[in-house]
Amino acid sequence: MHQTATPSLPHAPLLRTVMAHDADELASKLTNWQQRYDQVSAGRFTGALTERQLPQLQVFRESLSQAVRQSCRVWPDAIWFGLPDHDATTRINGRQAGDHTLMVRPGDVEFELVTPSAYSIYGIVASRQLLEDAAERQGCQIDWQRVQAAEVLQVDGAARAACLGILSAALPRAAVGTGTEAWQDTVLASLLELLDHRCGEPVASPSLQRRRRVVEHVRAYIDAHLADQAALTVPQLCEQVHVSRRTLQYCFEDVLGMSPLLYMRMMRLNGARRELLDQGAGAVRAAIGDVADAWGMSNFSQFSSDYRKLFGECPSAAMRARRTQ
Repeated sequence: MHQTATPSLPHAPLLRTVMAHDADELASKLTNWQQRYDQVSAGRFTGALTERQLPQLQVFRESLSQAVRQSCRVWPDAIWFGLPDHDATTRINGRQAGDHTLMVRPGDVEFELVTPSAYSIYGIVASRQLLEDAAERQGCQIDWQRVQAAEVLQVDGAARAACLGILSAALPRAAVGTGTEAWQDTVLASLLELLDHRCGEPVASPSLQRRRRVVEHVRAYIDAHLADQAALTVPQLCEQVHVSRRTLQYCFEDVLGMSPLLYMRMMRLNGARRELLDQGAGAVRAAIGDVADAWGMSNFSQFSSDYRKLFGECPSAAMRARRTQ
């Protein structure tokens, strides 16, 4: 996961837009977050981020061309609110968030998103104190402890649409000199209006909680054995949690949207790509093979084929591109 310091937001640029052609590179662009992105759908990746930073408020829009598994952590003493700007389903910690929901996570707490291809999302991150002060000024009665404990809030559809409309207009308008205080008040008012419409968190069913525990246990085992040359098998994974093959498959597909075997392959390929990019350009075939071996992929031809299918380029291509940057 990328490491970032405690935010020094007053010194950050007010508005910036960046592009990236690697999922994990895009993860590193979001200011004052700790993140790691793993691409899980096949094809060349293109991502864009537009964000505005104020001393206690961050607003951004992120677009991703491919499906991505995201491991995220927001800066401390803040709350993140996520609003996809279309109807595509997002998974947050295994729970599905749809078109009448608002995703929420407190600062300094790791959470996971699984996002589909051709995806874009607006994010608002605000300090708890800023939110409380704004709510008091506007006379909003909001249970902040309940909000911070939630993952998904069911919200009023009209209020959600209005909030998205304000965000889509407010973010680019920062480029033409909108007053900072007025801009901040507009964003906070739209968010508080959304939270003040009797929003509530749907209760996670006991079956979902059990599936999440199964997946978490098996993923920990997989992650600890990604470097093993001997391929992990589904029966081995089933033994770890004492469930049937069918149950394990269902748990992974429900929580992550992919099978356990696909999860293993994606984590290995993304780990190898991350290491190759960190090495920089100039690595020869032998060095690439060493990286593949280190991630449990000893068949170089199969590794190269799988890598090309997932990322849309051969293992050495991104490294050559990195050298020219």
